[in-house]
Amino acid sequence: MGELSRPHGAHLQSPAAGGGSTAGTPQGALRSATMEAGEGAGFATTRLKDMLSWAQKYSLFMYPFVTACCGMEFMSVSGPRFDFSRFGSEAPRFSPRQSDLLWVVGTITQRQAPVLKRIYEQMMEPKFVLAFGTCASCGGFYDNYACVAGIDKIIPCDVYVPGCPPRPEGVLDGLMLLQDKIQRGDRTPGIVKPRRDPATDQTLGLVQLRRKDSV
Repeated sequence: MGELSRPHGAHLQSPAAGGGSTAGTPQGALRSATMEAGEGAGFATTRLKDMLSWAQKYSLFMYPFVTACCGMEFMSVSGPRFDFSRFGSEAPRFSPRQSDLLWVVGTITQRQAPVLKRIYEQMMEPKFVLAFGTCASCGGFYDNYACVAGIDKIIPCDVYVPGCPPRPEGVLDGLMLLQDKIQRGDRTPGIVKPRRDPATDQTLGLVQLRRKDSV
C-alpha cells in the first residue's frame, strides 16, 4: 500500500505531456501487443433476418411421423454412421408444439390423414415438412382407395425425397436442400434429384430397350 500512496499535490504525468516514452516499460509492451493483435481485425455486417435464418437452419427440432417400412432407413440415417447432429437436427421432439420440422416417413392412409393434419396444425410457426420416400411424396405403388397419393393432398410440403427407400445420402441431400431454402426464405417445394440419372448413365448397368426398327 505504501507504493500506491503519493505525496499531497503530486500528479500523474502522461507521456504525451512530456513525461517520456513508455517503450521500455511493461505498459508500452502491452500497448504494442494490443495494437499488433488488432491490426488484422475487422467487422462484418449482415441483416437481422439473415442471421435468424442462419440460426434457424442449424437448430431444427424434428417430429418423426413414421408409419411404414421407410422407418428402418430413417433409423439408419439417425444413427452415428450418417450423423444427423452435424446439421443440428438430431434431437427428436415427440410433441408438435416443440417441433418445427415434420418428417413424414412412410405411407399415409386415409384414416391417418386427419391425424397428420392435426399434428401439422399444432406445430409452431415457422414450420417445415419433409416427405421421406416415394410413398410420402406421391403414394408410391399403393395406387388404391386406402392410401393418400402424396402428403401434399393434406398439408403443404417443402422438400420431397424420392426413393423406395431413399438412400441416406439422398435424405441428407434433402435436409441440406431444406436448410438452403430456410436461409434464402424460399417456401416453394423442392425435389431431391438423383446424383446420377439412371436413364442416361450407361455405367449403372440398366437394360436399355430398343425399338424393333432400330435393330
